[in-house]
Amino acid sequence: MLALGVNAHASVTLGLFGLPLVMPEILRHFGATLAVGGIIGNAPAFGILLALVAWGALADRHGERLVLGAGVGLAAVLFAAVAFVEETWAVIVLLALAGAAGSAAMVGGGRIVLRWFQPPERGVAMGLRQVSFTLGMAVGAFVLPPIAQAHGLPGVLLVCAGASLLAAVLAALFLAEPPHDITGSGTAPARSPYRQPALWRVHATSALHVVPQIVVSTYGVYCLVRLYGWDSVEAGQLFGAAAIGGAAVRIAAGRWSDRTGLRMRPLMLITVANLGVLALLVAGTVTRNGLGPAMLALAAMMTVAGNGLAYLAAGELAGPAMGGRVLGTHNTIQNSVSLVITPLAGVLIENAGYGAGFAAGLVCALLSLPVIPVRGERPRGL
Repeated sequence: MLALGVNAHASVTLGLFGLPLVMPEILRHFGATLAVGGIIGNAPAFGILLALVAWGALADRHGERLVLGAGVGLAAVLFAAVAFVEETWAVIVLLALAGAAGSAAMVGGGRIVLRWFQPPERGVAMGLRQVSFTLGMAVGAFVLPPIAQAHGLPGVLLVCAGASLLAAVLAALFLAEPPHDITGSGTAPARSPYRQPALWRVHATSALHVVPQIVVSTYGVYCLVRLYGWDSVEAGQLFGAAAIGGAAVRIAAGRWSDRTGLRMRPLMLITVANLGVLALLVAGTVTRNGLGPAMLALAAMMTVAGNGLAYLAAGELAGPAMGGRVLGTHNTIQNSVSLVITPLAGVLIENAGYGAGFAAGLVCALLSLPVIPVRGERPRGL
């Protein structure tokens, strides 16, 4: 079941989040500025923003099989449609609709972890589930830039459509309900889980952590091309290798949290490590030496390392009855920030340079430290 959820999310990630990996081709195809190219590349976030909570509520009521099969399948159809459209506004609209449909995998995959695994197993399980994003990005980094060079943006979109369609069919055929009840599924409050201040702080922490993730993932490839003269395929391959490393770090973070029974303390320590990486990235970018590409790859790994811990903590605080909706809300907040930050970061980079963009991510990571709800956290399931 976990593999089906991972496959669905990884496959649809190619289209939802992988388009910035072919940013040079997007800019060439549409003759756009960097800020407009950032909007096109992240257009699925518009739809994701609107649909996540609805998919979560639908998953709470009808289960993951319907949600993943229908949502990811519809995303496949929309990605294919985009390949045959030339107008910029129509591309943005269709990609936003594809994001709305494909976001079903973001909620459904998380619910699989909450419903099929006991608390002491969930950190690793959620780490593996979160690997779906990094796996999708790794595949995209190695596959999409060469396809863009050979077949242009339409070829990229058709590959995204084919991957999503296959994943939707597999989910619809083989996903099932858990054969047993899960004990200790979080606090499962009878009242609204949002009466817990810790849940709001988990959401806020992830919102702040999104900023460095977006700056690095959206503009990192183009930074290597423009600032350091890298070939776009080589730049994509570096990010692909970084995504594989990021997957390993996420699983290790999940295992760490399972051993301690804590989610937020490991997240705090990961954030402190990220501050050091981002500071070195800013320094390397400003001086334009070899430290820049190395820290860019490390930042691509580390800035996503804590995502699974925050996502899991939100689901456990929600409890099984509200898990889908709260996970949908959590991702909605992240994508709201992404939607705002993407063009703003593009404008900042165009006017003040890549160092300024990475510095903005550093500041947001620093601001998150007092927000992480470490105090009073109790070990779960031990």
